[in-house]
Amino acid sequence: MKKLNGQRKQRYLTQHPISDLFSFPIEASIEVHEYERDEWIIREGMRPDYLFYVVEGKAKIYVTYQNGKSSLINFINAEEYIGEMELVNEIYYTKGIQTSTKTICYAIPLHKFRKQLLEDPKFLRELTKFLSIKAGVMAEKYSQSLSFPLENRLADFILQTADGQVYKEKHVTVCDFLGVSYRHLLHVLSQFCERGYVKKEGNQYRIIEIRKLRELAGVFKNVLHK
Repeated sequence: MKKLNGQRKQRYLTQHPISDLFSFPIEASIEVHEYERDEWIIREGMRPDYLFYVVEGKAKIYVTYQNGKSSLINFINAEEYIGEMELVNEIYYTKGIQTSTKTICYAIPLHKFRKQLLEDPKFLRELTKFLSIKAGVMAEKYSQSLSFPLENRLADFILQTADGQVYKEKHVTVCDFLGVSYRHLLHVLSQFCERGYVKKEGNQYRIIEIRKLRELAGVFKNVLHK
């Protein structure tokens, strides 16, 4: 992780202002953090020192179960919070947050602003809207996703996790997240290659027809977001 300062910091604060989310002045104290792909923003089980707001990039949420198995459970995108559950809950088991691409976050130090954040009606109203939308999307996703063919769900997964034009998630992670067999996953990936949607390059895939993947993913997303 690298803290941005000077002109680079000011450029992000100017291009992505968030002062409207709060009733009190906060931008002067915001840190701007830059993470490379596969860096951990938060380690599992360790309470964060910041409330993060994602400006650019994507991240994945992981949890480890009692049997030692670690699973991908959800995604984080731009204009979403990280650490909001730890802010509002004194007792909360922190999930691991790992970047999928280079990611820029605003980091609000909790030791300085926790009390103000929890007493700010403007911020709490925005946070409540964010949490309600997040909960609704997750509920719809898990109740309806298994009704869709793997090609729709895999197209969405590829777009969610790709770093630019490159997709390289481990097959076992994908199988676990999508609830499919290894053989079925390889079959659909092979179909994507045959159709020219992606091209296999060693242990990763290059996205060739992003429009086609978006069309497949759109069928899935349009029903979830009705």
